[in-house]
Amino acid sequence: MLQSPHQPLQVAAVPAQRTPAREDDAGPWHSEAACRRDEAGLFFAPSKEPTAARLAREEAAKRVCGGCPVMIECREHALMQPEPYGVWGGLTAAERRVALARRRRRDIEIKAATTAEHIAAAGWPST
Repeated sequence: MLQSPHQPLQVAAVPAQRTPAREDDAGPWHSEAACRRDEAGLFFAPSKEPTAARLAREEAAKRVCGGCPVMIECREHALMQPEPYGVWGGLTAAERRVALARRRRRDIEIKAATTAEHIAAAGWPST
């Protein structure tokens, strides 16, 4: 059935594969996620998955993420939760653990530098 160009396109509802905890005023970011059209099994490992199969599945999931309009929001969600399993925002669980460790180190370094600047600005002797 052809639709008039003035009518909205009829699209079948697709159940959410992953449901984040937060929504903003513009609506839930995940409603625009590319992964909503794919099998959840692509993003989450089956039990006892062989390494080669896992790597291939993760790469396929990352390709979907690479074209996703909300990849950054998805990644931030997974880092802030933190999500312990699956591919979120183009990162595996192991890659997210590394990213979180780097953020923690960076935050500590920034805090230390800021404290040192305040000490210097106050004219206190540095240690």
